[in-house]
Amino acid sequence: MTDKNFEQPGDGDEVRPGEEGSEAHASDPASQEPELTVDDILGAEQNADAAAEDPDLLGDLKRLQAEYANYRRRTEEQREVEIERAKGSVAKNLLPVLDDLDRAAKHGDLAEGTPFAAIAEKLRGVAERMGLVTYGAAGEAFDPQQHEAIFQQPTPGQTEATILEVVEVGYRLGSVELRPAKVVVAVPAD
Repeated sequence: MTDKNFEQPGDGDEVRPGEEGSEAHASDPASQEPELTVDDILGAEQNADAAAEDPDLLGDLKRLQAEYANYRRRTEEQREVEIERAKGSVAKNLLPVLDDLDRAAKHGDLAEGTPFAAIAEKLRGVAERMGLVTYGAAGEAFDPQQHEAIFQQPTPGQTEATILEVVEVGYRLGSVELRPAKVVVAVPAD
C-alpha cells in the first residue's frame, strides 16, 4: 500500500494563493476575478500581438456576440407571445360571464347601488385593465371580417349593409380578435 498524506491546509502546510483546490483561495472574495461579459471583452483594448497570433479570434467573438444578441431577441419575443396567449386564454374564459352581465343589465337586474352591480363593475374593470375591448354597435357599417351576420333583414331605402341589431358583442384583446360580433344586418331591398 502507498502512504497517502491526508493533511488539510492549516495543519502545518502553507497555502499559496492561486493554488488549485485551495479552500482559502475559493472562500476569499477579494482574490476571485470578476466575471467578464462579452461586452467587456469586446470593449477592451486589443493587444496587437494577440490579434497577430489568431486573426480569426476577433471575428469568432463578434459572431458569438451576434448569435447571443439574436438569441436574446428571440426569447424576448417568444416571452411576449406567451404572455399575450395567457391573457387571451383568461379573457376568453371571461366572455360568457361578461355576456351574462350584459343580459342582466338589459333586464334591469343591475340596479345602481346593489351588490350585484358593484361586482359587475369590478369585473368589467378587470377586463378593461387586461386590454379587452368590445366592438359591434347598431348603426355601424357591416364588415364581414369583424362581424358575423346571423340574419339579413331587407330594408327599403338602405344603400349599404349596416348593423341593425347586435345579438352578441365582439371582443378583441390588443390586435387579436377573441370573438366576432354576432349581428342582424340591414341590407338593401331589391
